[in-house]
Amino acid sequence: MTSKVMPSIVQLEEESLKELVTEVKETLATNINLHPSSANNKKFGIVDMWNCQRNMRTAISMRRY
Repeated sequence: MTSKVMPSIVQLEEESLKELVTEVKETLATNINLHPSSANNKKFGIVDMWNCQRNMRTAISMRRY
């Protein structure tokens, strides 16, 4: 079996190569709260599971018609 293989060396223009290798200076956002209060965290409960299953059933019935 024969196959044509592209060469592994990629030719780039000089301008494109300069854009790729230029250093980008970034600053970090220090005012972000990574651990919000536990009151804001909503847990996935049995009611959410029931709603997912109910919505799945209606989507399947809509597809049948």
